[in-house]
Amino acid sequence: MDAAERTRQRVCRALLDDLDAGYGEVVREYGGVVHSVARALTRSAADAEDLTAEAFLRAYRALAGYPAERIAVLALRPWLLTVLRNTARNAARDAARRPAGPPRYEPTERELDPGPTALDDPADHAERAEAGRGLAALLARLPEAQRTAVVLRHALDLPIAEVAQVLRVGEGTAKSHVSRGLHRLRALVTAAGTEPGPDGEPAHRVLASGRRDR
Repeated sequence: MDAAERTRQRVCRALLDDLDAGYGEVVREYGGVVHSVARALTRSAADAEDLTAEAFLRAYRALAGYPAERIAVLALRPWLLTVLRNTARNAARDAARRPAGPPRYEPTERELDPGPTALDDPADHAERAEAGRGLAALLARLPEAQRTAVVLRHALDLPIAEVAQVLRVGEGTAKSHVSRGLHRLRALVTAAGTEPGPDGEPAHRVLASGRRDR
């Protein structure tokens, strides 16, 4: 049994013991990955926060209606990401039907990224921030399924089986979305003259080649 499965079983037991307290464990354990995917599906940090909150609310309401036997075997991580993806799609459809409203407040770059700490090299910090912004802009140009597949597989290192679960496709199709997304992303990087970020940065991981899917 791997660490992910042990975590899933522990959190599911917590949900079965007490839904409200257990849901706190859900948010603590999976909040980071859900927010990371939300950031890839939205235009701004503020939108990602709203999407994450709405997805967790919908997930809680769903769990409240699930029988214990379903919760016990629930694959929490891909299930939560599926809820997130559906929430994002619903929000996009709703927004398309509404007339355009006044522009919403967008935090400045300084508010989103206060700058290097005392231990950071300012030049390295600026390079990382610029690489991250550039990659996010290029990712946003991919079709939604490809963008989601690339982020799940290469930024978050989820196994291809979970990518397929989130996308609700077969594993072969999920691999195709990943492959096509990476191909398009590399082409966009080349066209933009953008280099991947330094080792360990998301740009480097997303554009890394040679990984054999599980």
